[in-house]
Amino acid sequence: MSKLGKFFKGGGSSKSRAAPSPQEALARLRETEEMLGKKQDYLESRIQKELALAKKHGTQNKRAALQALKRKKRFEKQLTQIDGTLSTIEFQREALENSHTNTEVLKNMGFAAKAMKTVHENMDLDKIDDLMQEITEQQDIAQEISEAFSQRVGFGDNFDEDELLAELEELEQEELNKKMTNTQLPNVPSTSLPAQPARIPSRIPSTASTVHRARAASSRRTEEEDDDIKQLAAWAT
Repeated sequence: MSKLGKFFKGGGSSKSRAAPSPQEALARLRETEEMLGKKQDYLESRIQKELALAKKHGTQNKRAALQALKRKKRFEKQLTQIDGTLSTIEFQREALENSHTNTEVLKNMGFAAKAMKTVHENMDLDKIDDLMQEITEQQDIAQEISEAFSQRVGFGDNFDEDELLAELEELEQEELNKKMTNTQLPNVPSTSLPAQPARIPSRIPSTASTVHRARAASSRRTEEEDDDIKQLAAWAT
């Protein structure tokens, strides 16, 4: 068995020591991270000092320069180990935080489930159905009341349309008469109008003479047709 295993085994029984709470464990891990962070700063400063010392001695004092470089290497190795330790602690802290969060979430969900169960114990589905039906009926009644209020109610609107139109025409005629009365006619000119020139009578034949000439022409055409008929009859015999 390794020394590390003996150390943890001999530290005491898990039954005799109470397990730390997640908050305590997280606080311890943060303290450890802070301590290792300070150790990192110290090692980085020592590495820079040893490097400067090695450059200072250079070839003039090789032994002192080599000792400074050796110390620098040891510090760098320790710094690398601390980086790995910090990574492990950070991973453990995040896992513990997630576990603690999940535990709290589960606890709260169980608490809410119990509360819902307590609330539902006092509920009856049949009563809920009856309540919803009653709410629906009341909504229908409210809708009917709103529609009844919104309908137009005619108080004294039973008038004869013909009488109203006749009255409207009388009002329009009165308004038109007022406008005609208020309208001013143009003044008659005081000067006399110029004399109208005398018209020359046109020589248009009278209707009686025209009819007489038409009848005479028709009589001559009739006589000529009778002469032609007589000549045709004499030629045929």
